[in-house]
Amino acid sequence: MKMNWGTGIVLVFVGFATIMISMVRICMKQDDLHLVEENYYAETIRYQSHIDKVGNTQERGQQVMQQLPGQAALQFALPAGASGEVHLFRPSDARLDQRLSVAGTPTEEAVVLPLEGLKAGYWKAKLTWQLGEQAFYEELSIHL
Repeated sequence: MKMNWGTGIVLVFVGFATIMISMVRICMKQDDLHLVEENYYAETIRYQSHIDKVGNTQERGQQVMQQLPGQAALQFALPAGASGEVHLFRPSDARLDQRLSVAGTPTEEAVVLPLEGLKAGYWKAKLTWQLGEQAFYEELSIHL
């Protein structure tokens, strides 16, 4: 059987259309996609506040959050009277994210937060804290 050019071109277009429709159907069936932020557009409006917090932290010149070497724990050295929140952020699965409150101790001793219950892998710890009227922000990458 001999095919002419017209039949070959039609078969190529039909094959391409079939592959494209199949790919679209596969993509539409996925339900485990997670956005980095639920309210992305509202977050962009508040971004200047975030820039100010980062600037305050850089002016202060001292980090208050660190991962303890060889341990699954974070250490916070917040000044007395400071309080804040740490967001344990899992980029690969938003369902594992956690938010915890932290506060400075009157004696300014470091507070240790164990991380044993977290799933192994890559995490980001995002610390937002406030001392008086000034707000601060720190971020730390963690590998458990």
